Amino acid sequence: MKDIIEGCVRGEKRFQDRLFKKYASLLYGICLRYAKNKMEAEDVLQEVFVKVYTNIHTYHHDGSFEGWLRRIAVNTSITYYRKNLKHAFQEDIDDVVQHRNDPVQYEDLEYTQEELMGCINKLPVGYKTVFNLYVIEGFMHKEIADMLGVDVNTSKSQLSRAKTYLQKELAEISKIKLQA
Repeated sequence: MKDIIEGCVRGEKRFQDRLFKKYASLLYGICLRYAKNKMEAEDVLQEVFVKVYTNIHTYHHDGSFEGWLRRIAVNTSITYYRKNLKHAFQEDIDDVVQHRNDPVQYEDLEYTQEELMGCINKLPVGYKTVFNLYVIEGFMHKEIADMLGVDVNTSKSQLSRAKTYLQKELAEISKIKLQA
């Protein structure tokens, strides 16, 4: 790995290609967790690799290289999200009314990774971003609020709403499974 990093520091395309092939799918998965769709995730991924190639000389081999890359992917995703923040917390009024009136159903069923990711990807972008940062990345609400430039209570309410939304979506999947 050290030879790939050193080749990228020198700006050699063949090493950049090797780095891309090795880490593109991992970093794409991170970007996809924060993006509204695949095209947006691909745009963010492109920005991630531009940042990686531009700043790889700052990596000093004192920590995990993969961790360094992951941090760039998360930060770039958050930056992209913040640029589009004015639309992030908007909700369709029908969704709000529907979520507040529907009882949450709990079933003792297991869900596939595809089902879970499908439900997470259906979340409104504000919910999805906070959910990913808190549940998947392990950030605390204060950190999330600082990253997104929102109040701590906004982070907490977005997470709560995300959980409610996910429970509803998973309940629908459970109904379908029980009918099958």
